[in-house]
Amino acid sequence: MNEANLAAAEQHSGVALTPEGYASLQRELEHLTTTKRPEIAGRIRESLQHGEFSEDNSELDEVKFEQAMVEGRIAELKTIFGNAHILEEDMIPTDHVGIGSKVKVQDSEFGDQFEVRVVSSIEADPNRDLISNESPMGTALLGHSPNEAIEFDTPDGKKKFKVVSITR
Repeated sequence: MNEANLAAAEQHSGVALTPEGYASLQRELEHLTTTKRPEIAGRIRESLQHGEFSEDNSELDEVKFEQAMVEGRIAELKTIFGNAHILEEDMIPTDHVGIGSKVKVQDSEFGDQFEVRVVSSIEADPNRDLISNESPMGTALLGHSPNEAIEFDTPDGKKKFKVVSITR
């Protein structure tokens, strides 16, 4: 990363999102606002017109709870977008681990190799090997270069890995 890109990256405040993470959150917001929100409103309107809801109706409470959850998530996503910046390809380091880096690591105990991508906590998804920069492993990886060893605590005890390679 050249000095101009490094300076630009440091000027950004808020959360850094990979282009894939940004697109995924955009799709979620689109779904919530164009599909889920109208669906819930329709369910409430239809039920009220048919008099299915009474003051003590738990179904109404459930729909209103769902509506509150959807509206809360929409607000949360809008806040994220207001505070986020998308990482450009040349902003993702390959000489050391940073947010957006794809890191191949080797388990020091078993010798297994696997790849993870370090991302912000907002787009973290361990099932897809997207680990948060705030997680124990993510925190341990940040700043390290190929061939360096890392160690971090997990509920199962200490884990030791070696950074094999870093790509975008």
